[in-house]
Amino acid sequence: MGTAVGTSRRDRLRQATLEEIRTAARRLLVTQGAAAVTVNAVAREVGMSGPALYHYFSGLEELVGAVTADFFRELAETMEAARDSHAAARPARRLLATCRAMRDWAVAHPAEFGWIFASPIAPPNQAPGSPRHQAGLRFEQVFLDQIAELWTTRTFPVPDLADLAPPLRRQLEDYSAAIGGRLPPEAAHVFLSCWIRLYGLLCMEVLHQLDFAYSDAAPVFEECLRDLCAALGLDYAEEGSAAGEG
Repeated sequence: MGTAVGTSRRDRLRQATLEEIRTAARRLLVTQGAAAVTVNAVAREVGMSGPALYHYFSGLEELVGAVTADFFRELAETMEAARDSHAAARPARRLLATCRAMRDWAVAHPAEFGWIFASPIAPPNQAPGSPRHQAGLRFEQVFLDQIAELWTTRTFPVPDLADLAPPLRRQLEDYSAAIGGRLPPEAAHVFLSCWIRLYGLLCMEVLHQLDFAYSDAAPVFEECLRDLCAALGLDYAEEGSAAGEG
């Protein structure tokens, strides 16, 4: 019994150290930029040697993966909380709340969001079961789940597959199969088009690629949400409005 207690305590201490290391990496990222996040720099932040840190992470790649997973989880939790706060509302209100929560987090955490943007949701060198991979998919699912629910309950306008270029059609068919057929290829096309515009616009804003024209990108984002609602057959509503319950 004493051994079990000792092991449990060691596990807790290890988990606390792992969290301290990830927190130090985040602090370096926010204060000094991504290039400052190295094994030796993070080790110094937590008062250990570089070689000692390898007892907790096999190298920089694993550390980066763990920190990225933290960011994805935090962002996903923020979006899920916004969605769930409107659980009794109709799809438009939940979707708009989710999208606005994503932007709020990204604008408030530009370094973290930039780190996420620099790394694909499902990088090819990450095992499907890794925390980094799972956290990225969780983030992706928050938006996908709502569009899939919308398609199941009321559908939305979709293109004729025959009108799409064959290479595009084949990729949409593959993606539809990859998500278990939750959206047929033509609906997946609408979903991906909406996601590309929404996420792409947010990335451009957070990375200051729109500063040449906009000092405040909030109305640009709202215009994007208005178009997204139109594409999905939903009623748009400004934040705080009682309308838009479609």
